[in-house]
Amino acid sequence: MTDQTHTKLIRLRDLILEERRYAQDLEMDRLLAAMKEKEELINYLSVVQELDPEDKELAAEIRRENRRNAFLYKSALGWIRETMEFFGKRTVTSTYAADAGTVPAQVNGRLLSGKV
Repeated sequence: MTDQTHTKLIRLRDLILEERRYAQDLEMDRLLAAMKEKEELINYLSVVQELDPEDKELAAEIRRENRRNAFLYKSALGWIRETMEFFGKRTVTSTYAADAGTVPAQVNGRLLSGKV
């Protein structure tokens, strides 16, 4: 089983690298397929009790690469949130009525409302 475990670990590392490339290139179909295969490999490897000493370095590399992917996803999500907040801000201030009271503007401020 150790030879098979080693092969599965190598495939998991390769999948993590492919997953990052697919995410960067926005190839969603390939990304989803890689994520599914990665989940199956993780489920298989979850029953492994102890790794061979030569596989421990490979496992550490897998951990590092997976963390890099997580950082990429977290950074991209933060950037998307900031962009959506920017476009969601009110762009037209309230106007004043003749009696010096404020009148709400007709525009809700969302540049990305989906309406034409």
